[in-house]
Amino acid sequence: MRPSEPRPLPDLQAESLRRILELERFRGFTDVAVWGGLDSYLRRQVTKTVDDGFFNRLELPKPSYAALDPKGRGTWAERVLKELQSTGNGFQSSPLVTDSKNTLRKVSPPKRTWKGSTMAAAGESLDSPVTCLRGVSTALASRLQKLGVGTVKDLLYFFPRRHNDFSQITKVSQLNVGMEQTVVATVWEAREKTIGKAMRGTEAIVGDETGNIRVIWFNQPYLARMLRVNEKVVLSGRVDIHNGRKVFESPAYELLEAQELIHTGRLVPVYPLTEGLSPRTVRRIVKDALDRWAPALLDFMPEDVGKRNGLMGLSRAIEQAHYPESDSQKDEARRRLAFDELLLMQLGVMRRKRDWQEGGQSPQLRTNPKLLDAFLGSLPFSLTKAQRRALDEVLADMEKPRPMSRLLQGEVGSGKTVVATASLLVAAAQGYQAAFMAPTEILAEQHFANISRLLRSLAQPVGEGNLLCAYVGPISRPVTLGLLTGSLKKKEKEDLHWKLSQGSIDIIIGTHALIQKEVEFERLALVVVDEQHRFGVMQRSALRQKASVSAHLLVMTATPIPRTLALTLYGDLDLSVIDELPPGRQEIATKWLSPSQRQAAYRFVRKEVEAGRQAFIICPLIEESQSIEARAATKEFQRLSKEVFPDLRLGLLHGRMRAEAKEEVMRLFRDAELDILVSTPVVEVGIDVPNATVMLVEGADRFGLSQLHQFRGRVGRGTHKSYCLLLADYPSREGRERLSLIEKTRDGFLLAEEDMKLRGPGEFFGTRQSGLPDLRMARLSDVAILEKAREEAIHLFEKDPKLELQGHRPLAQELALRGRSWQVHGAEA
Repeated sequence: MRPSEPRPLPDLQAESLRRILELERFRGFTDVAVWGGLDSYLRRQVTKTVDDGFFNRLELPKPSYAALDPKGRGTWAERVLKELQSTGNGFQSSPLVTDSKNTLRKVSPPKRTWKGSTMAAAGESLDSPVTCLRGVSTALASRLQKLGVGTVKDLLYFFPRRHNDFSQITKVSQLNVGMEQTVVATVWEAREKTIGKAMRGTEAIVGDETGNIRVIWFNQPYLARMLRVNEKVVLSGRVDIHNGRKVFESPAYELLEAQELIHTGRLVPVYPLTEGLSPRTVRRIVKDALDRWAPALLDFMPEDVGKRNGLMGLSRAIEQAHYPESDSQKDEARRRLAFDELLLMQLGVMRRKRDWQEGGQSPQLRTNPKLLDAFLGSLPFSLTKAQRRALDEVLADMEKPRPMSRLLQGEVGSGKTVVATASLLVAAAQGYQAAFMAPTEILAEQHFANISRLLRSLAQPVGEGNLLCAYVGPISRPVTLGLLTGSLKKKEKEDLHWKLSQGSIDIIIGTHALIQKEVEFERLALVVVDEQHRFGVMQRSALRQKASVSAHLLVMTATPIPRTLALTLYGDLDLSVIDELPPGRQEIATKWLSPSQRQAAYRFVRKEVEAGRQAFIICPLIEESQSIEARAATKEFQRLSKEVFPDLRLGLLHGRMRAEAKEEVMRLFRDAELDILVSTPVVEVGIDVPNATVMLVEGADRFGLSQLHQFRGRVGRGTHKSYCLLLADYPSREGRERLSLIEKTRDGFLLAEEDMKLRGPGEFFGTRQSGLPDLRMARLSDVAILEKAREEAIHLFEKDPKLELQGHRPLAQELALRGRSWQVHGAEA
């Protein structure tokens, strides 16, 4: 091995010492700025300093730094800092050290006032565009914008997906093939080389006291000029075997002394990327933003809340979330930032409930007992106990002068529509109007048909198209039901708009068309929202604001939500649960199949279609990209159409289709003009196709239990026996556990609780259409943090509901900022 000669680096060593002493000052001279203590660091520096080096002129602390008390240490350190300042030494970042476990550590400098080139220019702030950062061009900024990063603050909150642990140092002789490892080595040779037939790259030989290893970088010939002989480098990456010898292939690299390590030798962040953005570029930009701006973050957490819950400071939490010093620091940072998100979300829903209830008096819609008895008596079935309990809770709320704000939760087929219809009739009987909003046209049409059918059992209605008029029991005048959707002809819409404004329509069912500015009501008193997680706060409020009084609000979901999650997401709503299905509801046979049974599954689908039935085929979930998911679904649709079911009528549904195209495909399937609907997970919750008897789910192990349960609920709505077939190629242990559970369990609430434990909240709604707030650090399965945050939110709200006290104002400002952001994204908090 070639010996490396010592290089004169007095300025670099002096700067290292200056930063360490400033960190010591920052930490109260407790001798924790350097792993192993300051005495050990000073001895190492003296031994490698050339004759005229700064450390040879330095008077070391006597008897030792560790032996002095904090006051004595401070006296010595301040004297050395003064001498360093007078010499003008210092320009580099802090030194690298390894601990007893061979873990690479970087000594971070203390926060200080930024001067010179690192100081934010006048007029810049956390809200400044990212182009204010060094090296961020407009082209680079546009790429960051695709990731939702437009400002400096966005960048600070642009957290990594995960971290690669490159902190453990391995000697060259101990490198293992196929593992991610880190070495600190000296460059013996670096040259440009043609690799393969035409690829240009860099080849280097590096080594430490235990041996040498060859390093190759593909497509990076410029590294041959950057890596200088005898320079120390840190390399992190995978080791492979070529021609019987170990080789580092395209490892991450950094010079040991040139800068604080950000790509190697530590817990290295892995960020989401987009075309034109490299990992090194994103890490560099984020690090620059952290160094310049993290100290400027105002910690909005009230001091007593932070102390009570042992929370890390905000600036440090942001830094440690990106570039943690250790796993424990990373976990503490996530706990702080998750607490922030959950506390703000809780305060948001509490404030919304207060605003709702203080928004004014609502009409007291007293129930007409004769009308209710006539309606319930006309039904071909009796209400379950759970339905009756939910209906009583809704009707009791509607009789109060305070506006109702209630979530009605029940599985598909549990009878939510009957409860909603009774409440709509109660409003109409009192001479008021009611509006029922569904997320899609096909669901709005479905509700119109179902409610019309329920009214037909009570009266002999007269109607055509999108209007129905019926004399209902003891109501002396007819009740008029209307359907308003975006696809209606202009004249039909104008006719409905006029009738609504005149009060001649009692109950209107529709889509987003209900919240258009042209729509006016004469006496709107009740708003019902179906599949409410598909609507943002602003959409929900827009419909309620159509009322001249404070309207009552009933929101419904077919998604079973664990109580903890419901309290968190919908804390502004009182909760009613229909937790039992009507007697006689058929059980859907559920079977988990292996890849070898795929052809048998296809034969079963064909058999059902030949018997006059229809089937769903759900394509695998692809988290990374909806466009990739759409392309995969299109490819699968083509394969099934040409190779498996060439003689059957297949339709395709995916998230990249226009809304009108989706509606048309679902309408064709509902009307039995398609035999099989091939779909990504966007297939609508609640779509009612009684003739569909098979739900075949590909890649079933990629879905959560609640989502699989939702898929299963889309068949079995008619009189025919129905089936759910789950195909999974190579399920993990957790995947096998989920598939076994869904096979055996029919209770949606039990599955939701299990889903909460296994996968977290996104699965309750489908990951991309959840309506969840933009939770970057919190997981709603963090029950302990969630409960603490809720407890603190309740305490704060009781003590200072408007957050007007001096210590609460920063929190109020942050709540306003986050609230606007969440509403823009259509979230519920």
